[in-house]
Amino acid sequence: MQDLQPFRHVRISTEDIPEKKRLATWREIYGRGIGSVDIDPIGDAPFRADVTFSLLPDLRIAVGSRTPAHYRVTRELVGRGRDGIVISILRSGAASATQFGKELISGVGSASVLSSDTPSTSTLHTDGSFITLGLSRPAIAALVPNLSSAFGRPIPSENRALRLLTRYLDIVQVGDELENHEIAHSVSTHIFDLAALALGARGDSADIAKQRGAKAARLAAIRSDVLGRLGHGDLSADDIAASHGISSRYLRKLFEEAGSSFSSFVLAERLIGARRMLVDRYYAHLNIAQIAHENGFGDVSYFNRAFRRQFGATPSDFRDAAKREWLA
Repeated sequence: MQDLQPFRHVRISTEDIPEKKRLATWREIYGRGIGSVDIDPIGDAPFRADVTFSLLPDLRIAVGSRTPAHYRVTRELVGRGRDGIVISILRSGAASATQFGKELISGVGSASVLSSDTPSTSTLHTDGSFITLGLSRPAIAALVPNLSSAFGRPIPSENRALRLLTRYLDIVQVGDELENHEIAHSVSTHIFDLAALALGARGDSADIAKQRGAKAARLAAIRSDVLGRLGHGDLSADDIAASHGISSRYLRKLFEEAGSSFSSFVLAERLIGARRMLVDRYYAHLNIAQIAHENGFGDVSYFNRAFRRQFGATPSDFRDAAKREWLA
């Protein structure tokens, strides 16, 4: 197994382990080496698990899927864990978690909050998927002075901060940006802010988290949505804002505070997409007008002018240069 190195995604899967040794090896690697839990599969079906880990400052993220099993933190194992709290978000399937004699998961999209210094049982009753955060207790306690009140109850799926946290985690798990230390520290801070809000931070701590983490996560989610709709010629700030439950004025303010604007972000990303297609042999069958249309430009003349301003050459220049490379 690969070591868990800071600022990296590391994936481990039972598919990489011979079937006869699968459960025993997973218990050793994951159960004792990473999670400090006892693992007891449910039923007679072959045990399967696939988890990707990310290690950030004061934070561990585990994203994956599993077959049904009990995961028990016993009194013997409590002392082996880190001084932290665990927030586990159920993405699919049926699950339960108990600690302090209370049920802590209330359905898909909800989260359990577990303390690492007390025995607990987490059970996946069906095949399912999850996101689990392991947060440093001192770091999260600094943002949530009333942290003890978060234990013994679930965070419901309707919690807006939890929903934003889940969306943000989906975004940052894609790509290799977390290998940049500055980005990794920033992402970790934003995750702590969102977790603090989901856990019930109040007063000055909540205000700081909203201004810092919640804004960054919302802008990241908006940008992700925009990137997925660049090919729509009718893409508008009003539509994107409505889909996120905010006003178009606030959406524009988020971009302005980040040193940009909604329209300039859309234009820049559309031009980048068009340039990528112009030089990619896979799109050789498309002419320049078709590529412009595929990237949301309804006016080819405007596309040509904007492209030349951005890259110092026309779309035809880029396509001709690409053709010469294809034939070389």
